[in-house]
Amino acid sequence: MSVVHRLTAGWLVDHLSFINQCGYEICDSFAYPGSATLNTSVASIGDCHATPTFAATSSRDDPIPGPEDVIEGKTATMRYVFREDFFDISKPHIAAAPEEQLCQGCPEVINLEFRYVGVVFFLSSFHHGLIRIFFFHCLLIMQKRKRKDTFNQGELDALEYHSKIRKLIWEGTLHLVQEGLKSGFLRCSTEELSCRKNVVPGHIDCGLAELCEMAKQFPAVNESGHQAVHVLDDETSIPEQDLLSCVTENSSNCAKIVVLMGQKYLVPPKSSFLLSDISCLQPLHKKKYDVIVIDPPWENKSIKRSNRYTHLSSWQIKQIPVPALAAQNCLIVTWVTNRQKHLRFVKDELYPHWSVKTLAEWHWVKITRSGEFVFPLDSLHKKPYEVLVLGRVHGDIKEALRKYEDVLPIPEHKLIVSIPCSLHSHKPPLTAVLAEFIKPGVECLELFARNLQPGWTSWGNEVLKFQHIDYFTLLQNE
Repeated sequence: MSVVHRLTAGWLVDHLSFINQCGYEICDSFAYPGSATLNTSVASIGDCHATPTFAATSSRDDPIPGPEDVIEGKTATMRYVFREDFFDISKPHIAAAPEEQLCQGCPEVINLEFRYVGVVFFLSSFHHGLIRIFFFHCLLIMQKRKRKDTFNQGELDALEYHSKIRKLIWEGTLHLVQEGLKSGFLRCSTEELSCRKNVVPGHIDCGLAELCEMAKQFPAVNESGHQAVHVLDDETSIPEQDLLSCVTENSSNCAKIVVLMGQKYLVPPKSSFLLSDISCLQPLHKKKYDVIVIDPPWENKSIKRSNRYTHLSSWQIKQIPVPALAAQNCLIVTWVTNRQKHLRFVKDELYPHWSVKTLAEWHWVKITRSGEFVFPLDSLHKKPYEVLVLGRVHGDIKEALRKYEDVLPIPEHKLIVSIPCSLHSHKPPLTAVLAEFIKPGVECLELFARNLQPGWTSWGNEVLKFQHIDYFTLLQNE
C-alpha cells in the first residue's frame, strides 16, 4: 500500500510504491521479437522496447515487423517500474541546525526536540503580538540572518502563518517519522547515506504544452458527430487532432502505450486523460465529478524570471469551470503555494466564487530517506511543506447526509508526509488518503495534472509529462 503508516496526525506515504502499484504491465497474446515500433499513434506490446534493460532513446525509426515475425500463440508480459533514483532524496537540500532536525532514533534527541518545541510555544497563552515578536527573534537567531533590510508584509504574513502551524507540523511529522524508522521504511544509517549523492535527473522536454497551443489552430470539431471519449485498444491509430479533442480512456486491466510526436507514454489501466489547453475543456463536461483535485500554476517571481513554465493569474484561475464539472457536494482539493496571498485568495475569493465551503487545511511535508525535513522547518527561504485546502461544493443538505453517511467527515488538519520526487511538481498521490472520506467508485478528476492514475480522469496541457517511458525502467520481459 502507498500508505505506510496512519496516525492521528496523518499519513506516511510511499509515493514510489503507489506509482508502481498502478499496474504498468503490458500484456498481449503475441509478441514481436526485437525492438519494434508500430506505425500508429497508439500501440500495445509491439510498440515497446523489447529489451530487459532501460533504454533512454526512442525506437521510432525501427523497422515495422512483418507477419512472418509474429510469434503465434505466445503471451508476452512487460512490466515497467518508475525509476527509483527520482526518489533518492538522501540528504536535505539545506542542512538544518541540530536543534531543528527530526529525531534519528535516539531518545536523547527526541527529548531535546520536545524541549525545543516547548520553548518556542510556551508563550501560546500570551498576547498574539508578543508571540509574533518572540517567533521573529527565534528565526533571526536560528537562521543567522545576514540581510539587513526589513521584512515586507508578505514575509510577515508568512511568519505569522508558520507560527500557527509549526507545532502541528513538527510533532505530527516527528511521530510519523518515528514509526517509519521503527518499521524500516525510513533508514537512519548515516554511514549508508553519507556515500550517496542526491540525483538531479535530466529534464525531458516533450513539447506537450506547445502542441496544445498549436492545437488551437486546428479546424473546429463538430461536436454532434464527434465522440467524447476514445477508448484505447491494441489496433487503433489516433490522429493527434483526435487525441487533443476528446478524452482518451484505457478501460482495460493492462497498461497501454501512446505514441505522440515520436515519444512514448505509458497509460495505466482504468485511467483516462484529456491533453488540451485550458481553453479546450469541453470534453470534460460530459460527466460530473465527485472529487476534483486542482494544482494551479500559481504566479511567482521565479516562474516569471525563468519563463520555463506558464502561469495563470488569480482572475484566470477563477474562470476554471469547476461549478460545471462538479457533482452535488463535490469534494474540492486545491494545492496552494506557501504565499499567504494565494492561500487567502483560495479561501476568501476562489471557493466562494465556486460556491465551495472551506472545510480544512492539510499539509504535505517533504522528508528525506532518513526522516529529515528537506528544508529546515524554520527556513526563511523555502519551507519543507505545502498546503492543501479542502472544501465541498454547496448542495442539498439532506442529499449530502445521505451520500456521505458511510464515510468519515473531513478532518480540519492532517499531514501527508513523504519522500518527494525530484521531478518538479510531481505531487504525492491523494487516492489512498482520501479513500476513507469518499465512497468507492466515485468519479475523480485532477486538473493541471502531469501524470495519470487508475480510477481518475486527468487533464492538463502536460498531462502525460511524467508518463514518458524514459522515466520508467523495463523490469522484466516474459
